[in-house]
Amino acid sequence: MSASEPVKLSLPLAYQQDLYNEIRADDGLVILARGLGLARIVSGLLHAHDVAGDNLVIVLGAEERENEWLGESLIEQAAISKAQKARGLSVVNTEAMTVGVRQKLYAKGGIFSITSRILVVDLLTSLIKAETITGVIVLHAERVVATSLEAFILRIFRQKNKAGFIKAFSDNPEPFTTGFSPLATMMRNLFLRRAMLWPRFHVTVAKSLEVKKPEVVELEIAMTESMRDIQTAILECVEVSISELRKSNGQNLELEDWTLDSALHKSFDVIVRRQLDPVWHRVSYKTRQIVADLTVLRNMLNALLTHDCVSFQQLLDTIIAANAPPPGTTRQTQSPWLFLDAAHTIFTLAKRRVYTGSIVKDKNAANEEIPKGLIPRLEEQPKWAVLAEVLQEIEQELYFNPVPQDTSNGVTLIMCTDQATVRQIREYLQTMNEKLPDEMQGSDDEDDDDGDKKEDWTPSAAIMLRRRLRGYFAWKRDFSKATAALFAEQYKPANTYGGGGGGYKRDQESFRGRAPPNKRRRVRGGAAAAMAPTRASGGAIQVHEDQPQQLAEMLVGMAPTLTEQAVKQEIGADPMESYEDYYQMFDMGGLVVVHPYDGENDEHILEELRPRFVVMYDPNTAFIRRVEVYRSSHNERNIKVYFMFYGESVEERRYLSAVRKEKDAFTKLIREKSTMAITLTTDSQQITDPQEHFLRTLNTRIAGGGRLPPHATAEPPRVIIDIREFRSTLPSLIHGRNITLVPCMLTVGDYILTPDICVERKSIKDLISSFKDGRLYNQCENMFNHYKYPMLLIEFDQGKAFTLEPFADYTAPSGGGGGGAGGGPGGEGELQSKLVLLTIAFPELRVIWSSSPFQTAEIFEELKKGAAEPDPVKAVQVGLEAGEDLLGGVMYNQTPIDMLRAVPGITIRNYKNVVAEVESMMEFANLEEKEVSALVGKEAGKQVYNFFNRSVF
Repeated sequence: MSASEPVKLSLPLAYQQDLYNEIRADDGLVILARGLGLARIVSGLLHAHDVAGDNLVIVLGAEERENEWLGESLIEQAAISKAQKARGLSVVNTEAMTVGVRQKLYAKGGIFSITSRILVVDLLTSLIKAETITGVIVLHAERVVATSLEAFILRIFRQKNKAGFIKAFSDNPEPFTTGFSPLATMMRNLFLRRAMLWPRFHVTVAKSLEVKKPEVVELEIAMTESMRDIQTAILECVEVSISELRKSNGQNLELEDWTLDSALHKSFDVIVRRQLDPVWHRVSYKTRQIVADLTVLRNMLNALLTHDCVSFQQLLDTIIAANAPPPGTTRQTQSPWLFLDAAHTIFTLAKRRVYTGSIVKDKNAANEEIPKGLIPRLEEQPKWAVLAEVLQEIEQELYFNPVPQDTSNGVTLIMCTDQATVRQIREYLQTMNEKLPDEMQGSDDEDDDDGDKKEDWTPSAAIMLRRRLRGYFAWKRDFSKATAALFAEQYKPANTYGGGGGGYKRDQESFRGRAPPNKRRRVRGGAAAAMAPTRASGGAIQVHEDQPQQLAEMLVGMAPTLTEQAVKQEIGADPMESYEDYYQMFDMGGLVVVHPYDGENDEHILEELRPRFVVMYDPNTAFIRRVEVYRSSHNERNIKVYFMFYGESVEERRYLSAVRKEKDAFTKLIREKSTMAITLTTDSQQITDPQEHFLRTLNTRIAGGGRLPPHATAEPPRVIIDIREFRSTLPSLIHGRNITLVPCMLTVGDYILTPDICVERKSIKDLISSFKDGRLYNQCENMFNHYKYPMLLIEFDQGKAFTLEPFADYTAPSGGGGGGAGGGPGGEGELQSKLVLLTIAFPELRVIWSSSPFQTAEIFEELKKGAAEPDPVKAVQVGLEAGEDLLGGVMYNQTPIDMLRAVPGITIRNYKNVVAEVESMMEFANLEEKEVSALVGKEAGKQVYNFFNRSVF
């Protein structure tokens, strides 16, 4: 393609044009701050190559959503440019696409977005020739590590194609700052020499975005007193949990980032787990629980600010149920934070936000005509009232200025975190103007005394919260039944509690030293005391269950009124039948759109809606910058932004911390780039001359008159590999040792090293599951039937202990205790005993123990020295019956097959029938018992049908 050929692009800002010209002229790694329009740069670059019509460009690492907007953008730009040769984006992301179809697509050329597993197989089999590829564009470059498939693909590409371009993009700078010289390491993985850093404080970026600034109104909203107290209590639990982790795991671990600020981010528990991973089998059970609890506590902090009071109480109920010991057992599995006084505060205040009242056991209560029950309080989120005021202000402004002074529409765009918040806001906006009778308004209005002084318009969430409270009680009833049924089934053998006199006796003994609940003396403030959670015998939190009488009376009082019944319910699913008769295009004037943050797609939302007002219900750094880019790109469009956040909240701290972390990351990258050594070659170990490589690998001690090995040749050694093995890192490491990989669909074995050596590779988790379903015995039997030297490779993970002790949890019985660091007792011994039985059954089976994939690659290289090369055609035919083709010659999606083989009743002998006849797991789960039995047999069909149709209520 001619570099001077003009291409029409939509890059209105100066920094976008500079960045595009820089990356178009040279290969490099682009690290751009979030929200500055990375998608626009990538789509412009792809469009420039698409216009030529004779290019083959591969997009690597794109997600499904990114494929959608990249495809739409290329079609739109091709229509604007009137490019005749443009073909748009072709997505190859499913294994169901046959080899012949892919080969035809590659031959035509164009822009292709291909998943890594498919592309690496196609490159190794020369289905797509690396020499014909114009270049590779890598998205999410921060995910490319040395052992990843993306790095493997780039290595193959660069070995066979020295002229093609490699351009990598990322808008996440934080991962580039961890470890020793992380930027240089990442660029070495990407085979690049140049880094292009574009932070928000870049001079060109700052000048571009400060020309036309949007009008921003900051709205700092105060939390209610109960929300503030709950947040303080949760933060106290987080702080105590972190201090416990630091105290018990301070040896040889980096503890600088183990702070309360870091714990507010999603990646914190991942970082903690990664640091503890090498010694995970040696940490205590308490430490493991704390690491899991950090995720739970962070989710609680987020839910406190985004969920309504009823949904938050529902979340706490699930946490309590998950930590409750099974009925009839004395096993204590409760999380350590539940023993704190702060946990008592959380559960007390959360329930008080929903309802209050006296819960007193009274024998005469059933005879009363209208007994006193629970009183709904239903505390509203403070943001709701502020949102209603903002929308009223916008409505007034649109009323007084109906004709816009620019090209914006009269649309109001409300942006929030997720779909659950979208549904909440939509329901609130639909019901906030509906009025209930005064006696049903709830008890949380302190200003009800002077009712005559009320304003005419007061938004209320009473109808929405009453509806959710009715749903909560219905959910709680079903949830209790399901929990009891699951516990009863799981602990049936050991469950003697309540089965006879022993259960009552154990119950009585648990109150030794203190009075049982029904004999305790009543105290002042009995209502509040009864309402609050109590302490169990072990000291953990024990929430008081509401009495059925009070709940029944409350449900009667919560019955829908005529006003509530008249309110339109949210439509869950619409079949869209008779679309043209009942639907029409929206009038953009005065339209209110509620949408969740959706990454790069937010830019398309702004361009399509052209909103005049934007309400940021939740803070988001990237979206603020997208609004800046949108305003600066369109001088004729004005936009007003309402930025809402809770003052002195975790929400505010998380937002400020994210901005600070990104700035610090770019500062470190700029410093490293200034001192980074230039990599002169990107593949120093590659020897292009096969004769030179052959001479280097020969044993130099072969003296004059000595003989070469019988199979010595200048051709590189060859290993046949099952295509399903590309989910692991081992193929990349084998290829790194100058061994040619031949991907095939193998029936017997995973790796064929020589005509006589067949290797079945098992990670520890896969080994345990293979023992459970008996698959390993069948695999060993097949290897012995067709190969002289069958081998079982047991491979451990890099950087983890080379022992079976960490995996005792996976082999322990499901009902066992969790007392020690190794999980259930006897778990490690159970795995060892099964290995002994395997060696007794197959005494000639060779077992290879490998500490990591790196050592496995070295072992394979040693096993192949001086041996003949395997034949791919024979390897594929091994294990197939006469005239049989492997699953009809079609490549199936492996993940659903793994799910299928985990279903009770499905074996290695009958799963192929299901794969051949049924299209998806959903279709298989909905089959009748007769249809399932026809596929897998009567007995197995009954097992499968009962598994999918078991009721938990």
